[in-house]
Amino acid sequence: VFSKIFSHEALESYLPKIQLVIKDTLRAWSSNPESINVYHEAQKLTFRMAIRVLLGFRIPDEELGRLFEVYQQFVENVFSLPMDLPFSGYRRGIRARETLQKGLEKAIQEKLQNTQGKDYADALDILIESGKEHGKELTMQELKDGTLELIFAAYATTASASTSLIMQLLKHPRVLEKLREELRSKGILHNGCICEGSLRLDNINGLHYLDCVIKEVLRLFTPISGGYRTVLQTFELDGFQIPKGWSVMYSIRDTHDTAPVFKDVDVFDPDRFGQGRSEDKDGRFHYLPFGGGVRTCLGKHLAKLFLKALAIELASTSRFELATRTFPKITLVPVVHPVDGLKVKFFGLDSNQNEILTGTDAMLGATV
Repeated sequence: VFSKIFSHEALESYLPKIQLVIKDTLRAWSSNPESINVYHEAQKLTFRMAIRVLLGFRIPDEELGRLFEVYQQFVENVFSLPMDLPFSGYRRGIRARETLQKGLEKAIQEKLQNTQGKDYADALDILIESGKEHGKELTMQELKDGTLELIFAAYATTASASTSLIMQLLKHPRVLEKLREELRSKGILHNGCICEGSLRLDNINGLHYLDCVIKEVLRLFTPISGGYRTVLQTFELDGFQIPKGWSVMYSIRDTHDTAPVFKDVDVFDPDRFGQGRSEDKDGRFHYLPFGGGVRTCLGKHLAKLFLKALAIELASTSRFELATRTFPKITLVPVVHPVDGLKVKFFGLDSNQNEILTGTDAMLGATV
């Protein structure tokens, strides 16, 4: 099922919807006279992308905002100690999950009843159809569980990587300008505007420098520190025998930090993945931001597509600057993110790359 949900054809159909969500979000960020907390806003963005694009729910913005708050409470308490006491994080998480599932059930029922105006098959459609193909009508509980799993997969890690991307573009203006040059050379960016119809999946996949930038963000700021595996066959590592059946943890972050193929590991250098160097090609498991082997992350192509679409919009339609004197420190728990969330002021741009004053709705409508 998940291979269909994240297939080339599915990603092609999601892309215009992803672009719309990102455009709307950047327009809102640019209209804010104050700086924004990028990490918090990126969480809202990835949640909205999951709800609107992956699941195809037509939830009003106000209700979507309430659902996001409940979802955040659920995620914050999901790793709490399982002590079912009044006012415990575990109890708050359980209550949040119950509220969330009620909201999701309502959205699923409305979706099943209202199939008019659909111009693409979203992930939930594919999930439902796959059940029918196998002669099994999915129950409401199965649909809610599948929905929650899709939101969870698209949410925290993508928000983390989106924040890291924006921070690195702020730190390295030459990288941002090189991105713009590639977009111009490929006929995607012209006179400060994204050319209509130019952002197809194949076109985006052909942007080699953009691919290098995303790869380097994920190498240096891998959202998840590691993963667990079950040992299928007893093996020896550095003189220690690891028995079959044991659970082992591998560290993505330590692998990226110590892999000999990466030169100057602490330096943000997208060109390390360019044609002349290709540092990720030397060996199977030196570069593994999405894990490795048969259990590699199934949503990795969607995550990379989202990050590329965000980078294209940032390079094409926004000017942004750090709102604090220095860049914040990074914390690794529960996922990589700046300790202050990263305070940034966004400005809209018109077709000549001039700053737009976003004081009225009319002006706001002209930013895209």
